[in-house]
Amino acid sequence: MEPVLTEDEGMSAEGLEAPDGETLGRMIRDARKDKGMTLEEVARAAAIGRSTLSKIENNQTRASFDIIRRLMQALDLETPQLFVQSGKSDISGRRDFTRKGQGEHQETRTYDHELLCTELTSKRMLPYISTIKARDVSEFDTWVRHRGEEFMFVLSGEVTLYTEHYRPLQMKAGDSVYYDSGMGHGCVSTSAEDARVLWVSLDG
Repeated sequence: MEPVLTEDEGMSAEGLEAPDGETLGRMIRDARKDKGMTLEEVARAAAIGRSTLSKIENNQTRASFDIIRRLMQALDLETPQLFVQSGKSDISGRRDFTRKGQGEHQETRTYDHELLCTELTSKRMLPYISTIKARDVSEFDTWVRHRGEEFMFVLSGEVTLYTEHYRPLQMKAGDSVYYDSGMGHGCVSTSAEDARVLWVSLDG
C-alpha cells in the first residue's frame, strides 16, 4: 500500500488539476455520503490525509492528477472528465502524443478507460478510449453527468446509450453521437464482446 500523504504532499501547482474545485469537491462528498463512508475511510482507501480530503471537498485546495485518480477508484466514480483541464492558457503550438495501448488507464466497475494525451495541462478536451464492461443500466448507481459536451464514436462491438431525456439509442461500430454531458447518461455493451468506444469530452 502507498504511504499516507500529508497535506502538502501530492499537491502540485504544476500537476494536473480538476477544472472546477467546487464541482469536484461536491461530487466527491456526495459519492462518499452515498456510500455511507466517513472522511477517514475514504482518505485511507485513497492513501491521502483526512485533512487533505476535507480541503478537497470544501474547495480549499486543488488535488493532483494522481490524487483525483485514487479518489475515483476509492469511490467508484465514473467520471474521467474530472481530468479535463482549465481552458485558460497563453501557450500555443502545443502537441501531445500517445502510442497505441500506452494511455493512462482508469478502471471502474462499468468502464475501463484509457486516457489519451495526458501530458498537456490547461486543455479543454479530453480524448479517451473506453471498453464498456457494463451489461445493464442497473449496474450504474446513478446517472453519469458532468459539465460540457461529449462526442462518442463506436470503435467495435455494439452498445446502448441511455440518457435521461431520450429513448435508449442502439449503436454499432461506425456510429457516433454528440450530446450535452450535463444530461444524465450511461452506456452498456450489447454485443457478445465488450464494446470499445472513443469519447471526446469538451469542458463547458
